[in-house]
Amino acid sequence: MSSRKRKNKFLHTMLIGTSVVLFWRGAWGLMDLFLFPNDHFLSYLISLIAGVGVLIYTHKLVDELS
Repeated sequence: MSSRKRKNKFLHTMLIGTSVVLFWRGAWGLMDLFLFPNDHFLSYLISLIAGVGVLIYTHKLVDELS
């Protein structure tokens, strides 16, 4: 692999990594503002339950499609 391709691959990796971090920072910030902002415990609990629910649903969906 040439030096130029290696630099481009590194820059693309850094750009994608930074984009992912910025997306999740924004998503968590919005959840902090709008999902039970005065009750952190309830906000975390509802987020956890919703996340696990989505994981279970998508796992079952993938099993049905396989």
